[in-house]
Amino acid sequence: MAKERIIDAQGEPVILVGRSYGGAVITGAGTDPNVAALVYIAAFAPDEGESVNTRIADFPRDAPAPPILPPQDGFLFLDREKFHESFAGDVDADEAAFMADSQVPWGVDALGGTISEPAWRNKPSWYLLTTEDRMIPPAAQRMMAERAGSTVEEVAASHSVYVSQPAAVAAIIEKAASAT
Repeated sequence: MAKERIIDAQGEPVILVGRSYGGAVITGAGTDPNVAALVYIAAFAPDEGESVNTRIADFPRDAPAPPILPPQDGFLFLDREKFHESFAGDVDADEAAFMADSQVPWGVDALGGTISEPAWRNKPSWYLLTTEDRMIPPAAQRMMAERAGSTVEEVAASHSVYVSQPAAVAAIIEKAASAT
């Protein structure tokens, strides 16, 4: 499998970083013995038997609904007209428009993949919670981070924190690296 080849190719223990859906990826891949820690950036952190779909189903009812368009050939996109407000509210309008135009589709099937063994049960984790997020509600992020026992830091940012506040993202990764 590709994850093992990449992780095992490293000469020393690695820290996996996942944002959004990538959190589910690192939750599964992080069980590898060469993984020292996990860092979630406004991400899903599913438990055993959960998927991104089951986490989305548990979002608070009063949370804004992400503007996900109906699937096209098995892939999902966000509505371009609602992208700035929902995905990148703290990013310059021109940059958000570029992000909307260049978004990479994500597979519908990937959202249903369930976690068999969540790495956060046995690995230290950090979580950067974005309080202005309109894709993964802050309350849902908080619940997943607390359940995982993550060291949590909060930042007033949108789901695009990696663009609007890259220093906050780098800082939490550095903290995880220093602690492990």
